[in-house]
Amino acid sequence: MAWRKIGVSLAGILAISTCFGQQNSLFMHHFYRDHYFRLATENKWSNTGYFPVAESQAPLNQLIRDSSKQYNSFTEVLFKKHLFEAKGKDYYVTISPAADLQLGKDLSDTNERRLFQNTRGIAVEVDLFTKFSFFTSFFENQARYSSYQTAHYQAAGELYPNQSNGQYSLQNASIPSSGRTKPFGNDGFDYAYAMGNMVYQPCYFLTISAGNTPQFVGHGYRSLLLSDNTAPAPFVHLNATFLSKFEIDVSRSRLMNLIRKPVSTSVESYYEAKALSTFYFTYKPTSNVRISLFEGMVWSKGDSIVSKRVHPLFYVPLPMLGELVLDQEEVNSIQGLNVSWQLKNHHLYGQWAIGRLSFRHQAWQLGYRGFGLFGLKNWMVQLEYNHVGKGMYTSENERLNYSHFNHALAHVKGNGFDEFILRSTFEYKRMYGEIKSVFYHLNEYKNGALLPVQRTEPLTNGSLFNNSLELGYRANRRMNLCVFVNWTLRSEATDVKKLNNLVFLGLRTGIFNQYTDF
Repeated sequence: MAWRKIGVSLAGILAISTCFGQQNSLFMHHFYRDHYFRLATENKWSNTGYFPVAESQAPLNQLIRDSSKQYNSFTEVLFKKHLFEAKGKDYYVTISPAADLQLGKDLSDTNERRLFQNTRGIAVEVDLFTKFSFFTSFFENQARYSSYQTAHYQAAGELYPNQSNGQYSLQNASIPSSGRTKPFGNDGFDYAYAMGNMVYQPCYFLTISAGNTPQFVGHGYRSLLLSDNTAPAPFVHLNATFLSKFEIDVSRSRLMNLIRKPVSTSVESYYEAKALSTFYFTYKPTSNVRISLFEGMVWSKGDSIVSKRVHPLFYVPLPMLGELVLDQEEVNSIQGLNVSWQLKNHHLYGQWAIGRLSFRHQAWQLGYRGFGLFGLKNWMVQLEYNHVGKGMYTSENERLNYSHFNHALAHVKGNGFDEFILRSTFEYKRMYGEIKSVFYHLNEYKNGALLPVQRTEPLTNGSLFNNSLELGYRANRRMNLCVFVNWTLRSEATDVKKLNNLVFLGLRTGIFNQYTDF
């Protein structure tokens, strides 16, 4: 009912608008975010570190568009446009296919498993008048993943209650940034998901959006506050700028624990719901420095037996109100700081977070991006360190862990580790390359630490390397359409030594991220 009221309100807002503009959000893939940061200083964009960003605030697509001359309609569409475009006085509509087609092999796997990703979808963007835009997309998927990915996805699967012993059994799997699955073939997955949002800007200092597209807080490759790692979640988001140096982002979301309720009147029983409120306040002392305070708070909406309304303080767009709730099993919070300093081609950034207002649960990040080093205009280098302590993002009430669809809302790995990242990209005309090395030091790491129920699992100590090299041809920047070859070498030195040596060939429209470097 609440979401229906929101839809009616937004429809009423739309009726007030009168002329054409571009409010659609920029795509979240790292290709777009890297260019966003590269161009942020010279274009003096707001650059608070809260994503997605509306095109009206940062016309990135216009700055990175393909300016080559084409002499027939086929190559004009292939290299420079969407498949379908229609433009009039008060509207602009684009429709493009979206795909991720990969075929690969784990050269270290003696079982001769053929790995693949078969994603087919469609993406539609519409601009109406000057103040309103919306985006919608749908994806159908079948896939067979490497052994380490399969284990990770299955460990976050649906939890079914066993009424005889009070325990839970895991079934199917949950894919980060996508959704729950059903079996496909012997050891594959079949899943579908849809994403979309609406963006309305009634005045230059206020933007209202609603939908279920990914959100990300930070200037790094990872976020320790809120990342685009999890499945789509419905949200309402307000962004307001005032006095030129201050900006506020407030959002409200509906999250899910993948725990099946034991009783249902429908064909399938529902999952447990919970709610997320975020507050992000940014101070811009200079054109290149950003200092932001963040709060993310998970609120109870009951459990598998009893559903209830969220606490009334959830709806108040102010921070720290959850701490007024006397029963601390009703809320779980993290507070954090995000800082960024960008000067010409150099970008320093960092994050710090504490869980449940306790310094026993901390996480922090330090990072650097360099653009155009040694005179190479299209070369980017990124170095990043992340520390997430054991117990971060957890709650005394496991139902309120900082998670959605049984995956972490912040770092893809959860908690209990140190991480070092070296990442570099290079572009030459339409050719590109990306090299990435990720090293983890695991310290009493528990794979299921953020699951919404207690599960007996051993603690893991050791190290993990994930190294990848990707070379490709980027045909179209509008949809990040690429043909590529990818090689990934992953080695795990814990109680059991594991090795994955993966080679993939594929075609992909990269508009959203899917993290596999864990």
